[in-house]
Amino acid sequence: MIPYRDTIPSRYTPWITWTLIVLNLAVFGYTQSLSEQDLYFFLNLHGLVPARYAHPEWAAKVGFPASDYTPFVSSLFIHGGALHLVLNLWLLWIFGDNVEDRMGSVRFLAFYLVCGLIAGAVHVYSNSHSNIPTIGASGAIAGVMGAYYFLFPYARVVIWMFFLPWFVEVPAIAFLGVWVMIQLYKVTTGLSSDEPFADVAWFGHLGGFIAGMVLHRFFLLASRKADTHYRRHST
Repeated sequence: MIPYRDTIPSRYTPWITWTLIVLNLAVFGYTQSLSEQDLYFFLNLHGLVPARYAHPEWAAKVGFPASDYTPFVSSLFIHGGALHLVLNLWLLWIFGDNVEDRMGSVRFLAFYLVCGLIAGAVHVYSNSHSNIPTIGASGAIAGVMGAYYFLFPYARVVIWMFFLPWFVEVPAIAFLGVWVMIQLYKVTTGLSSDEPFADVAWFGHLGGFIAGMVLHRFFLLASRKADTHYRRHST
């Protein structure tokens, strides 16, 4: 199932959601202009390589700059391919505007980055021996989805049943619950393999989602409490 839209219109202009989408598109455009060799160095330098922080001796030996933690942020704006980019930005487009509504632009940006940082830290901890750069906004967007899970549980998400020409409305709590179960399935099945999380940061996704669920309340604007606008569009 592929989410198409939710049923809650924004009350305020989601400036940060739009800005994040544009920045991710711009960075992707830049990476596509690089040669294969330059792209390799760019991804290793600005992507999140767990072994770089878990094994500083190895990192120094292979030439990573010492005490550089910027990849925890820069990796959130880099994507490995068009499908990776579109899927992430589509989820941000669907869920980000309403969460930004409740937080305001400045707090939403801080919340987004904090969730991304926590997701990155969880990935580094759970996959500390990996020397593969992890990239993508998934961890931060998972945090946004975690906040949405609590703020708008009974909103409706319109999903496309891709194996049938149907669009179906489901409660957001159900859609996001299925998303969490998929992450849990990937984590538990990956634990039995030799390199379980080299390709996708499944633990990072869960870390970001949990961070969003737990921390969102500290970023809400008191002046933008849930009211009849949200309740009217949630049923």
